[in-house]
Amino acid sequence: MVPYLELPALRDVPALIDFVDVDSQKWFDYAETATGLKRALFASEGRRVRRLEIDAARRARAVAVVSEAEAELCREHCAPTPVYGIGNGVDLDYFGAVSPPEDSADQPHCVFVGALDYRANVDGITWFCREVWPEMRRRYPQATFTAVGRNPSAVVCRLADLPGVQVVADVPDVRPYLARASAVVAPLRVARGIQNKVLEALAARRAVVASSGALDGLDVEAGRHALCADLPSEWITALSRLFDDAALRNEFGASGRAFVELHHGWAPRLAPFGDLLSNLITQRRAVAASCQ
Repeated sequence: MVPYLELPALRDVPALIDFVDVDSQKWFDYAETATGLKRALFASEGRRVRRLEIDAARRARAVAVVSEAEAELCREHCAPTPVYGIGNGVDLDYFGAVSPPEDSADQPHCVFVGALDYRANVDGITWFCREVWPEMRRRYPQATFTAVGRNPSAVVCRLADLPGVQVVADVPDVRPYLARASAVVAPLRVARGIQNKVLEALAARRAVVASSGALDGLDVEAGRHALCADLPSEWITALSRLFDDAALRNEFGASGRAFVELHHGWAPRLAPFGDLLSNLITQRRAVAASCQ
């Protein structure tokens, strides 16, 4: 949409561009985990997207991204255009309607919810199934892991061949799958911005285990609102704690819900966005008045 700002009728209209994430950095992150030709291609794409971000910022009065961490990164290459971090909210009523967690001691169950054709998600759950899940199944032979989301790639579909792994595609409502979960997992090795899947799980009062990257951009306190794990051993320890202790699952569920109620309701999250738009309009009016 940015090229439309060059239309004569729009050139003097103040523009706010919402990047959401610093997408160029995602491609640089992909390059870090790739080898050979893919590494070069991802790095090239990162440079091209970075040039687009710089050009777009030059045409705008302000840029918004979804977290202060993204804003700090964006400011490095989009100055002097002001960059603001304005976080996402979550539908507290919708996800609050998920039924209370069940005591799943007999059959512990973990769930991933997200687009199953998105590279970062595919990479994350493939790594989880290869590096973490075999040991979890050894310890908990009845344990199951379900990946829920739209349009699963061929790689994701093949994960269903592994013991205890299920892939469920294109469901109309993810809440019944969250309701079954002893833990919701977000094992992303590449993550930008705010992970809505984490916000939704917290809003549904579910215990969450997530990588440090998946928690970046959220002000959650690891060990209080969610468990953080990066190494396979950390994942195994965290999931084992939750599988073994229903009271602990409930404790994390309640703490996570309280966190999103306090910080991620849509009304307080949108207020800074409205203030920013109002300020841009006020500035334009002031400039117009001074020219009369």
